[in-house]
Amino acid sequence: MSERIQFTQKPDADKECMLQIPWLEDNNFKFPDVDTALTEPDGLLAVSEALNPELVIRAYKLGIFPWYSDGQPVLWWSPEPRCVLFPENFHVSRSFKRRLKQHPFEIRIDTCFRDVMLACAAPREDPLDNDSPGTWITDTMLNVYCQLHETGIAHSIECWHDEKLVGGMYGLVLGDIFFGESMFSHEPDASKIAMHHLCTQIKPFLLDAQVHSKHLETMGAEQIKRSEFTRLVNSRLVHSLNTSSGLRRNY
Repeated sequence: MSERIQFTQKPDADKECMLQIPWLEDNNFKFPDVDTALTEPDGLLAVSEALNPELVIRAYKLGIFPWYSDGQPVLWWSPEPRCVLFPENFHVSRSFKRRLKQHPFEIRIDTCFRDVMLACAAPREDPLDNDSPGTWITDTMLNVYCQLHETGIAHSIECWHDEKLVGGMYGLVLGDIFFGESMFSHEPDASKIAMHHLCTQIKPFLLDAQVHSKHLETMGAEQIKRSEFTRLVNSRLVHSLNTSSGLRRNY
């Protein structure tokens, strides 16, 4: 979450780095073992020209995700360690508890997925959202993830106020894991309240936050070894998650 649930800077990979990693097109689109990912930049594993729903699903099941900017090929990552949030560990501070009692937003699920992505792609002024004025959500990524939404794999959690979309997040669901991608806020605490809804109402086994940030850490995120993360993903694919839990709720 560009509060990517990586939330921070753009992906950084120079030409020298890309010479060290395989092109998927040269290997029949087979991903290399995640243990072969580079340590600098952390987790860079492979590169490709292609980006499509099938490739994205296969990547996530292996603990890999795409992250790149316009003008770059598709960069595939599996960082070590991995930032995750177990929903039961979501931290509710006293001030946030007071904010929740104000019921500032209505939560909706999957009513405007594309709009949520577009809002996440917009330049940010808030450094908690993105410390760069650019965006890593390219047009190709937008189209691919909207296709994943149409097939029921990608979902949006939205905060509404006076019938306006004011915050939210989106990600993929495989098994009972929510793979967070990005979030945005146009009003204070909107994205955090969306995440609170995810953790307390939808209740995935695990929220994949991908890359650590201090902002995520304040909400209860932690870092685990990549090997543990991929083990958890593999073990949870046989489970399911009902994203319509708490389909509409006032906060």
